Order: sequence, then C-alpha cells, then structure tokens
Amino acid sequence: MEKDIESLPYTEFIRELMNPEEIFEKPEPLKGIRVLDVGTLIFGPMVATYLAEFGAEVIHVEMPGRGDTMRPLTPFADFHKGVLAAGFEATNNSKYHVAIDMRTPEGKELIYRLVRKCDVLVENYRPGTLDRWGLGYRQLSKINPRLVYISMSGFGQWGPLFT
Repeated sequence: MEKDIESLPYTEFIRELMNPEEIFEKPEPLKGIRVLDVGTLIFGPMVATYLAEFGAEVIHVEMPGRGDTMRPLTPFADFHKGVLAAGFEATNNSKYHVAIDMRTPEGKELIYRLVRKCDVLVENYRPGTLDRWGLGYRQLSKINPRLVYISMSGFGQWGPLFT
C-alpha cells in the first residue's frame, strides 16, 4: 500500500518525496557518520560538502562575528556584509553551522566536546596551525582515538611551498 503523502505538512511532504533511500531503494553510503568541518574558503568546506551529499551529518565551524570567509565573497571579489554569496552556498550546503572561536579556551573545549561525538574532522589551515592551537591530530586523537583527521593545504604539509 502506498503512503498518502499529500496530507502531510509541507516539510514532511518534501522529506518523503525527496528521500533518497526511498527513491533509489538504497541507503546513503555515509549515513550515521558525523563530520566536523573546521575548514575555510573553498578547499576544506568542499570536501565536507561531498561527504554531506553522501549522507554524512556535517557540522561546519565558523568564526563568531565574521563567519566563513566565503560567506560575503561575491563574484566580483567584493565583500558585502549581509550578502550570502553563491560560492558559500556551493561549498556549505547540507550542513549545520555553528560559530566557535577555536583560539579561545572556551572554543577549544567546545571543539573537544564535538570531536568526542564525531567520526571525521576536515581542516585546511596552514600546516601546524591547529596543532599550535591545541586542536591538531596529536591532541584530538587522544580525545577520540577513532577520529579520521583530514588535513590538507593547497601547497602540501611540508616542503618549500607549504607556508
């Protein structure tokens, strides 16, 4: 017997209509995986978006007050307060968003609490930055030994161009 979705409230109607598990009769491959995305600009957040599109629950961390650098960046390389740029939407859809200053003791404690509940962390800061803040793999793997820590940079983790 088919479900009568026509009588559902709108959000439930859309959820039922667009549920990939029902449409394709297969589960999302990363369902049940929780990702903490502390990346900035395009590289890190895009990787986390791909994981979200495969069904992972992704929590994107942004700086309080200013948010992600991509948030106000328009196609003309102008920053406009209050404008949500298309680039931000493309690299941060299907995510939960939270503002945490990871450089403060309170912010670090919040990240530690999130890491305990996450399976994956994605970051693309300059090599060594999160380690100096007490949020590198060495520190976070002690809090959550099963954490998959994805660290990337545009110029590698070592060598003449990594900084």
